[in-house]
Amino acid sequence: MSVNKVLSALASETGRKILMKLKEGKISSGDLAEELDMSPQALSYHLSKLKKADLIYETRHKNFIYYELNLSILEEAIVWINQLKGE
Repeated sequence: MSVNKVLSALASETGRKILMKLKEGKISSGDLAEELDMSPQALSYHLSKLKKADLIYETRHKNFIYYELNLSILEEAIVWINQLKGE
């Protein structure tokens, strides 16, 4: 896990909105763009940043791309933050 990439991705308000939406479960990129009222281009930028931080992963099924949270990376980030706090 790259802590810098994770923290950078989490610093983005849009990135956090995407993660909150993905908390509800797997969703296609088209549906995600519609739910968040974003253009596909803008969504693609933020998804790319989240993927590089390993916070999400994608699966492909026919002509659709679906996104899901990668909870293990979030758990690692929480452990790192707790260590920083001294817990």
